[in-house]
Amino acid sequence: MAGRKNGSDTDRISRFMSYILRHHPEAAGISLDEHGWADVDRLISEIQKRPDILHDRPFDKSDLDIIVATNNKKRYEYSEDGKKIRARQGHSIPVDVELKTANPPDTLYHGTAEKSLPAIQGQGLKRMQRNHVHLSLDYERALEVGRRHGKPVVFAIDAAGMAKDGYIFYLSNNGIWLTETVPPKYLSIISHPGSL
Repeated sequence: MAGRKNGSDTDRISRFMSYILRHHPEAAGISLDEHGWADVDRLISEIQKRPDILHDRPFDKSDLDIIVATNNKKRYEYSEDGKKIRARQGHSIPVDVELKTANPPDTLYHGTAEKSLPAIQGQGLKRMQRNHVHLSLDYERALEVGRRHGKPVVFAIDAAGMAKDGYIFYLSNNGIWLTETVPPKYLSIISHPGSL
């Protein structure tokens, strides 16, 4: 962030942006349009009002550009004219981020915590508070997601079988595969904390 902010500052701002752009825009007095877009200048203004996040350091469009460009999950995107910003996926509020359907690879992965294992084995993967279930193209990314929630468990998903059976998949602009649900019959555990 132009040498003014360290990684933890950037992380705090990015988490705030995620909270606002994916879950609670009203908490910052921001409104999202039907496609999840928020006004860039308004978002910057709201971030500038948060000394608890900025620690009294300045924040401007160049700082926002850095967060958008360097977020390791490529979570945010600008509109073509650069005047609006949105989260690419992960919303818990009803927005249409204009996802395109895509044919999935044969296998996708989902990382979670060991504590969720019984519910997932019984009911499958549910979108919970989000609009979609998030799936990874590779095992390592799924494992990283699982570690964030506790002792990791990684499931392999028979995406080819799901697609053949009529389930719809979407691929977000940042490479996350999305679907509405994954029933138990398409899941198999490929790693468990006891084997890691």
